[in-house]
Amino acid sequence: MRARDLLIAFPSVTVDAPVIEAARLLAGHDLPGLIVVDDDGLPISILPGTQVLRLAVPGYCQDDPALARVVDEKHADAFLTSLAGRTVGEALPSDRRELPVTDPDATVLEIAALMARTRSPLVAVVSEEGLLGAVTLQALMDRVLTS
Repeated sequence: MRARDLLIAFPSVTVDAPVIEAARLLAGHDLPGLIVVDDDGLPISILPGTQVLRLAVPGYCQDDPALARVVDEKHADAFLTSLAGRTVGEALPSDRRELPVTDPDATVLEIAALMARTRSPLVAVVSEEGLLGAVTLQALMDRVLTS
């Protein structure tokens, strides 16, 4: 089995896109993350959904979970409003790891190793023509476990 057999069309965003729109895309399509592309449509990063949360959740709640408990429910339910006016670029991880990108001929083991190494729930699949789509962790696990 190769990447081309597992890939699906996958939404992408640019670094200048509003992060709240990226959050809506993640939630609306039940995605583990998004592919961030440059002006030529080529992947430059993967934005895991957890990074969107990291940008939205106040730092003091991340540093001390007990402080999150003291925020009343009304305000706790509205924490994503802090994303207004912010961009996808602000949500990207600051530590630049290896980019989880592969070619259509990669095997499932190569894809799994890349996901594990980069801690990414998806891998972008790129050919000479450009971005073809992505292989998600879910698709990979479904295929491997049914074989």
